[in-house]
Amino acid sequence: MEDFAYILDYLASGLPDQRRFRREPVAYGIGDSEFKILELTPKPDVTLNIGERVYIGKEMEERKKIAHVKRRIGYNNLTNAAQSELPYVLFDVVKVKKEYFVKFFNEASPITTRFHALELLPGLGRKTLLSILGERKKGLFSSFEDIGKRTMLKNPDKSITKRIELELSDSHQKYYLFVQKPRKEEY
Repeated sequence: MEDFAYILDYLASGLPDQRRFRREPVAYGIGDSEFKILELTPKPDVTLNIGERVYIGKEMEERKKIAHVKRRIGYNNLTNAAQSELPYVLFDVVKVKKEYFVKFFNEASPITTRFHALELLPGLGRKTLLSILGERKKGLFSSFEDIGKRTMLKNPDKSITKRIELELSDSHQKYYLFVQKPRKEEY
C-alpha cells in the first residue's frame, strides 16, 4: 500500500473528454514505495504542483490535498505531460531513497544460473556486472558515488531510474525488480 505519491500531472478543470458539467479535478501520481501509477482526486480549492509529494495513506485526517485515490492505472493511461514528467520525478525519488537502491546493489543475486538481477539495469553488461561483484566482495557500497568510483557503472542512479521507467512503460517485462507487476486491466 502506498502512503505517499509524487504528482506527475494536475488537471484542475478535469479530463477534456468528460462532459463539461461532470468535470472534476484529477491528478496523476506515482507511489514512492511500490511505484504504482495512480489517478487521484484532489480536495476542493487545492493546488498541486508537479513533483510535489502528497500523503495518500489510510489516515484521512492526514490527507491535506488528496480526497481519495480513484484507481491504479497503467502507463498508457497517463497524459502526455505526465509521461514526460515521469523520468524527472523518478530520478528525484531514486535520489531520496538512495539507501534502498544502494542496498539493492549490495544484495542483488542471480535470477538464474546464467543471469544476474543487476544485468537488468540499462547500461550494465557482463563486464560491468563482474566489476560490481568483484568490488562488492571487497566491501559493501555506501552510496551511488561509491559505486561510480569503484566500478565501471558511472551513473547507477540513472540506470535505476531507466529500469523503473521501463518496468512501468513496458507491460511485457519478464522480470520486475522495483515495480509491482501490473494487472491485465492496467495495460
